[in-house]
Amino acid sequence: MAFRSFLDAGVAVAAGSDFSPGPFDPRMAIQGMVTRTGWDGKTWGANQRISVDEALRVNTINGAYNSHEEAIKGSITPGKLADFVVLSDDPFTVDKEKIKDIQIVRTVAGGSTVYQA
Repeated sequence: MAFRSFLDAGVAVAAGSDFSPGPFDPRMAIQGMVTRTGWDGKTWGANQRISVDEALRVNTINGAYNSHEEAIKGSITPGKLADFVVLSDDPFTVDKEKIKDIQIVRTVAGGSTVYQA
C-alpha cells in the first residue's frame, strides 16, 4: 500500500487486510507501515514509509472517518465508544523493528475491561 503517497496527497487512508490465513495483528501492520519490512526481512517500497504517529492514525482515526463513524470512534474522546488497548511499551520510543512485539496488558471494550494480563 502506498501510504506515504496517499497521505502526502491528503487522502485519509485507512488500514485493512485481506490476510487469508487468519486475523492480522494491527501491531504487525503498524510496524510494516513504519519500516516497510515484511515478515521475511525484505524491504518493500521504502519510499512509502510513514511515521508511527501516521500509522496509528491510519489504524484509528482514519478508519473511523472512512466508515463514517468518526463521531463515535477512532479517538479517545468523551462520548465515544471506549474500546482501546493498553500497551506495555510506547510505540513511539521502542525500536521500530519491535513494534509487533509490544505486549497488550489490558483491553477495554464498551468501557469494561475484557482482558487483563
